[in-house]
Amino acid sequence: MVQYLIPAKETRVELLVVNSRFIATAAPAFSVAEARTFVDTIREEFADASHNVPVFVIGHGSSIIAHCADDGEPSGTAGRPALAVLQGSGIGDAVVVVTRYFGGTKLGTGGLVRAYGDAVREVLRILPLAEKVATQVLMVAMPYSLFQRVRLLVGDLRGELLDEDFAGDVTLTARFRLEQVGPFQTRLRELSAGRVVAEVIETEENTIMPVGTVGVKNP
Repeated sequence: MVQYLIPAKETRVELLVVNSRFIATAAPAFSVAEARTFVDTIREEFADASHNVPVFVIGHGSSIIAHCADDGEPSGTAGRPALAVLQGSGIGDAVVVVTRYFGGTKLGTGGLVRAYGDAVREVLRILPLAEKVATQVLMVAMPYSLFQRVRLLVGDLRGELLDEDFAGDVTLTARFRLEQVGPFQTRLRELSAGRVVAEVIETEENTIMPVGTVGVKNP
């Protein structure tokens, strides 16, 4: 499976341009239907806005569906520049709606192009990112003496801690990218002198795994 960056969660930013408010809201979307549902949700939330300009890209690379609309702004001044920024970011499976509340001063064609493009740039700048990857969920039962070291090991290998249960032993459940499962099992055996082995309890082909909180940089 080809791996690529996607939004990790819904994110919003607001800009003021010559008294007009521009609110850019970005989110993950894995189908056209999902993207359109998100657009409808934003339009309902900001039903009193002057414009709600939608753009989305579904998929990545050569297998992509892209869409934009001007939502009442002059043709080519809103959706197209917003989509250009989104496509230039390199992320996939993403939808952005730029909401505008008109402030009484017309921005002109060039001003609108810059404002809509800048709104998308700003939300992508702070957007948390993730990847859609194959993972396995592992369960580990261990004595209390190993707990803190195993917990640190999960973090070292970029695992996601899902659950901890404290009884006679400690049982820890964590999710790992598929390529990290082998290294985790090896280091677990080394830590425990071969006494502890993790059990695979679930395999997931398409898991959304965060990769950081620094958003996409755009020119």
